[in-house]
Amino acid sequence: MNTPLILSSVTLEQLAEALAPLILSSQYVLNQQTELIGRKEVCEMLDINETSLWKHTKSGRLPAYGIGNRVLYKRNEVYQALTLLNPKN
Repeated sequence: MNTPLILSSVTLEQLAEALAPLILSSQYVLNQQTELIGRKEVCEMLDINETSLWKHTKSGRLPAYGIGNRVLYKRNEVYQALTLLNPKN
């Protein structure tokens, strides 16, 4: 299963160049998963007002995080909170 990979006649620069797209794409995905956004942006994303956002947060349907007096949301969790209303059978 874990077969060692032996690289011969490959320079460190060539290896770095070959791996760069993979590393950059994984960093992009990680940043998207952990990106924190404020209430205003969540309201714009969901096209709701701040009162509705507060109700969804208070009920636990939308997880929120805080630091000081700021309320923040993770972008991916906002999308995950959306539910499909008419699932196909």
